[in-house]
Amino acid sequence: MKMFKKVLKIVGIVIAIPVVLALVFFGWLTFNEYRPKDVEKVSIDTSQGEGKKFTQGEEVSVVTWNMGYGALGDNADFFMDGGTSVMSATQERLDVNLAGFMGMLSTLDPDILFIQEIDKDSKRSYHVDEVEKIKNDYPVLVKVPNSEDKNFNGYVNTFAYNFKSKIVPFPPKEPIGKVESGIATMSKYQITDAERHSLPCPFKWPVKTVNLKRCLLVNRTPVYDKDGNDTGKELVLVNLHLEAYDDGSGKVEQTKVLKKIIQSEVDKGNYVIAGGDFNQTFDNTEAFSRYPIQKDKWKPGIMDAFDIGNDFQCLMDNTTPTCRSLDQSYQNADKDNFQYYLIDGFIVSNNIKVNKLETVNTYFAPSDHNPVLLNFTIE
Repeated sequence: MKMFKKVLKIVGIVIAIPVVLALVFFGWLTFNEYRPKDVEKVSIDTSQGEGKKFTQGEEVSVVTWNMGYGALGDNADFFMDGGTSVMSATQERLDVNLAGFMGMLSTLDPDILFIQEIDKDSKRSYHVDEVEKIKNDYPVLVKVPNSEDKNFNGYVNTFAYNFKSKIVPFPPKEPIGKVESGIATMSKYQITDAERHSLPCPFKWPVKTVNLKRCLLVNRTPVYDKDGNDTGKELVLVNLHLEAYDDGSGKVEQTKVLKKIIQSEVDKGNYVIAGGDFNQTFDNTEAFSRYPIQKDKWKPGIMDAFDIGNDFQCLMDNTTPTCRSLDQSYQNADKDNFQYYLIDGFIVSNNIKVNKLETVNTYFAPSDHNPVLLNFTIE
């Protein structure tokens, strides 16, 4: 009997140890969970200049580009899309991708730039602070010649986290590890206010403790008339990256928040451009007929352009895909039968004149997304 009790005690200890360790681990994850407020002020970086005045009548270019944290070039696949890789780039390939990203931007030379999936300190991108690297290296490639504004020699920069975890313990064999990532907006124009607006998170505990906490990065730029007078109205820029790997409910709830914010700005008489990676296709694009979803491939959501409202234009260029599947490398794949998507674009208020919309084909060399260019004018 004594031996039996001793064996039971040992068995109990053996069982208890992993249970206790698991409780400690999940407790640690919960304690360290990133919990942003519903609305937070974002610092405005004017180290390169305070920006020039935004004046009615001038044509302005804005580019949105998901940079795939510098590690999702044409060589990459990714396990969440059906591929095998977690670390999808070497340090050398990361450098190549970042150089390609900035090289293309130097060609496009946008006045305003929305970036998604830009890392600050992540294992998957070798802990390179991509925000600082692009902020410091990119303006060297792009200079505005003979600028009359002495305060301008680069971009005004803002950044907001949408993914911050000390460790993502998934997949078990090769965990993603530490992630600090988010969205960034660069503008040649003045930014007088910047805010991070939290979006609903569709995941429950414990998954949500290490998952994305998505947001909208809302910047405000005063609008001046042609005589240099402040009109009292603002150009409201909304940078976004909506939910990807949910059951669809997250995208719906996040879209509701987006719609509420942009409608409130138009009701004030402001001008609105919301751009980024929607992880959804606008239903006015004929995207699924051009890029049909293949069996067992990730499928984007569908955004009802009519539901966004009569005050807005939902814009995606369907002549070129904005994104590719990461179930396999793109380099040696059959390009004609590859899975493509149309998920990046803009929602623009009707008081803005759209002059051009173009998806720029980079053949997915530096990222799994292509940049989308919009030229517009505020009369």
